[in-house]
Amino acid sequence: MLQSWRWFGPKDPVSLRDIRQAGVTDLVTSLYHLECGAEWPEEEIARRIREIEWDAEGQRASGLRWSVVESLPIHEDIKTRSGDFRRYIELYKENVRRLGAQGVKTICYNFIPVLDWARTDLHIEQADGSTISGCNIDAFVAFDLFVLKRPGAEHDYAQWAIDSARQFYDELSPEARQELTDNILLGLPGTVEDLNPAEFLRRLDRYRGIDAEALRHNLYSFLNEIMPACEAAGVKMCIHPDDPAYPVFGIPRILSREADVERLFAAVPSPNSGLTMCTGSFGSCIGNDPAAMLERFADRVYFIHFRNVTHVPGKEGSFYESNHLFGSVDMPKAMRVLVQEEERRKAAGMAVWGIPVRPDHGKLMDGDKNGGYYPGYSRTGRMIGLAELRGLEVGIRYSMGLAIE
Repeated sequence: MLQSWRWFGPKDPVSLRDIRQAGVTDLVTSLYHLECGAEWPEEEIARRIREIEWDAEGQRASGLRWSVVESLPIHEDIKTRSGDFRRYIELYKENVRRLGAQGVKTICYNFIPVLDWARTDLHIEQADGSTISGCNIDAFVAFDLFVLKRPGAEHDYAQWAIDSARQFYDELSPEARQELTDNILLGLPGTVEDLNPAEFLRRLDRYRGIDAEALRHNLYSFLNEIMPACEAAGVKMCIHPDDPAYPVFGIPRILSREADVERLFAAVPSPNSGLTMCTGSFGSCIGNDPAAMLERFADRVYFIHFRNVTHVPGKEGSFYESNHLFGSVDMPKAMRVLVQEEERRKAAGMAVWGIPVRPDHGKLMDGDKNGGYYPGYSRTGRMIGLAELRGLEVGIRYSMGLAIE
């Protein structure tokens, strides 16, 4: 695996020297200072590449390369196929061409309406004092019904779910209710800017009348329109699954299960349309086997987020982030599948056969609690996750009699 790390640019509290010293070779980043739908100037792309590849403090090559864009966000006009969507699609094609021309060949993106990802809890304390994030299904329903007060929301839930959410909400203090709102609506890495309930409702309203089938049509149309540009530039588009992988706030979900991936690849057969295998996102949906899904779609997987989640017994939809190696996802099986696929690509003579893999959503430990890190993106927690994944890969390669790369 290509050991990778998500970096949020020069303002990220984790420095590039920290990242390189953790054993990372491949950077996952974006031009976060540019708004969604903006043109990416060639000089901005080149500047980011120079920042990554040159260690200014040491005055030497850093040993890092920009391998994955996460993300080149897709404008809501494209998702709804309204407004200026034609202009935004043409801009997207041009940005793809410019990235490809400068050697950045993999783009991770999603097609999730309004919120890229959502959590109800950002600081769940563990027995060792570290904190992790998670989703409480009662909290999602309670926020939708009693804080957001989305019109028609009561029709989306069974009565028992409404009753359970009411009990949960009634037991929250005013401070806890505000914290729930902040957790869901405050801007998280990769999401839109901070929102308030009124603005969130306004953005959700854009999707009135757009069900899952309509959203799928918009996704497939967008991808088929940009595929010629991707193919010419040698750029792979890797869609990230829904997070969490079940409906929230009435938002259509179109990439949560194996059948969704099958439909996407059938509708967009170009090999430049691929998958970001996020084991945690797929793992949030009970019934999914992320390791088996990785095996099924291995030849179209060009980027991987390895993280683990643990389901809360008796509360379908509730889960929390867990140690990278232990949880509801069979990580040893997933790593074995990755190794086998890389060996297949190597035997086929592919010039680039390694797959970028980044540790995702590490726990927040005491030493990092005042570091200003995004939830899930602390330094030490992810370094531990990467070390665990590296050790797992070496052990599997050794057991299979393969070279330790």
